[in-house]
Amino acid sequence: MVSQELKINNPTGLHLRPAGNLCREAMKFKSKVTFNYGVEMESSANAKSVLSVLGACIKSGDSIRLVCDGADEAEALEYLSKYIEDGLGE
Repeated sequence: MVSQELKINNPTGLHLRPAGNLCREAMKFKSKVTFNYGVEMESSANAKSVLSVLGACIKSGDSIRLVCDGADEAEALEYLSKYIEDGLGE
């Protein structure tokens, strides 16, 4: 299992379009992809589920801890971290 803390720079946070983009990219990997969020990273969301990502209500400037666990975890973390930092395709 590998993880990295990231700040959401997207001006609108994880609303429908960037949430869908994140899910689409996360589904390219075999690994389980989740992220922790909240004041002490106590909550978790499945990055492969649009409803789970939207339910997290992540806003611009919020921090998340992206967690990848599985056969291609290192590749998934590297790719998805960069994708999030680059604005989730927006």
